[in-house]
Amino acid sequence: MGGRILYLDFDGVLHPEDVWRRPGTGPYVATPPGHVVLEHARLLADLLAPYPDVRIVLSTNWVIVYGSVRKVAHRLPDGLRARVIGATFHRDMDASLFRAMPRGLQVCADVIRRRPEAWLSLDDDGHGWPDWAKGHLVLTDPVLGIAVPAAIAGLKAGLAGMATEDARHPV
Repeated sequence: MGGRILYLDFDGVLHPEDVWRRPGTGPYVATPPGHVVLEHARLLADLLAPYPDVRIVLSTNWVIVYGSVRKVAHRLPDGLRARVIGATFHRDMDASLFRAMPRGLQVCADVIRRRPEAWLSLDDDGHGWPDWAKGHLVLTDPVLGIAVPAAIAGLKAGLAGMATEDARHPV
């Protein structure tokens, strides 16, 4: 409850959105060639470095696929892994119903439950976000993720704003 939270999707944020999982070897970027899974994780860690109080809630379907927040967070570099406090999906939820919800509603339901002092979401999917939440979304490029200048600028501005705001949620 409370605090400053960054909701973090992986696909289309930390690497291109076209990621598949191969049994025995794990996730891989299918297209475009030349990209790797979590290729922008260090960039995100660097951008978050000036804000040590910002915690991460995973808003990625990887939590459903891999079965736990811990397993997914373990894939992140130390600087990000230590910030992870949970996920928008938890084991008391129906995975099918959760997946059927637009990402914006998944995140907003968690915002209402956690009641952060301030929050921001990194995602490449801008559909299904309630009007009151759109200002909290930093939209990323489906292929280049957070590595595009507009996403970096949006994240920097959002983090700076979170550092000074009292409350940005409707509850």
